[in-house]
Amino acid sequence: MVRRSRPHYNLLENIIIVIRSIRWKLLLLLALLAVLTIPTYAYGTRIGGHILPSLTNFFSSALVAPSPTATPYPLFPALLPQAGSLLYPVQSGDSCDEILAFQMRMAQAGQIFSDVNPNTVKALDSATGHNCHALQPGIVLALSPQYPLAAFGGIVLKIDATSSLEVVPTPLINVSHQQQPTADCSGGCLLTVRIGPDVTIRLVVETTLSVRPGSWVWAQATMPRKNVSGFGDYPYADPNASLDGATLHACDFQVDNVHDDNSLSCDQLTPNSINDDGGAWLFGVTGSGSLDHWHYSLHLPPNTRVLLWLSNDNGTLKFESGNPLYRYDEAAHVYVKV
Repeated sequence: MVRRSRPHYNLLENIIIVIRSIRWKLLLLLALLAVLTIPTYAYGTRIGGHILPSLTNFFSSALVAPSPTATPYPLFPALLPQAGSLLYPVQSGDSCDEILAFQMRMAQAGQIFSDVNPNTVKALDSATGHNCHALQPGIVLALSPQYPLAAFGGIVLKIDATSSLEVVPTPLINVSHQQQPTADCSGGCLLTVRIGPDVTIRLVVETTLSVRPGSWVWAQATMPRKNVSGFGDYPYADPNASLDGATLHACDFQVDNVHDDNSLSCDQLTPNSINDDGGAWLFGVTGSGSLDHWHYSLHLPPNTRVLLWLSNDNGTLKFESGNPLYRYDEAAHVYVKV
């Protein structure tokens, strides 16, 4: 009986056989993948370079809120507040003290202009244009508002300290709507403010509001008074003095759209006679860039220079119906009743 033997293969031989059988298939597969992948990669890269940035921009525009548009500044008025006087013809029996008390609401006229201090009476004679001790009916006196205020709006150009211990001064800048660092003016600041195309003032403020170069501020402030030797509390402004470069003290202050309800009231600034007189005189100009901001309802054309009486209501000054109101006569250079 013949016995047949089976071929014997070990594991290593089996692996070698498998490798030999698929080597040519693997090489064929790799070559096919290379032919397909390289053109696809090159084409996809070129297309993706255009598509991905477009998609990025699309989603960025859709998800990110647009930056707010800066609020435009109000327009400057064509004119600025003008210090001046009004004319009064003397009546029989009038005295300077009575005229000032009734016509100008100056309750303490007899104390401010006193014979005890001849310098004060001499200054009053000069201001009115006549000797108050020798009045005659028909004489026309020039009457000026005592311790007057001015109303205006403007752009903050520069912030200085009022003392060496306060805010660090900021340089004069070209104003833009870009955010600038704010200053702490709670202890007092000296602001350089443009109130007209070519007019700047220095405004002394005490406020807890944030103030920065480029802020628009609204203010009522004390008008600079004429310097009279020996009469430190002289009450009248110099009608020939320019506001440009003048220093004023703010007593009703607002930054952009926020009013400082804790700022100094006008009767807290000295000297003044607001509490004694029951109010204060205010120089201003009608229009959106000035008096219209305070909603006094004057019903006058824009850019009209005016002088008005504000009543004192527990420290708040208000224009009430029936209060004296004058407009500036540009030709006569005096205020006339409206």
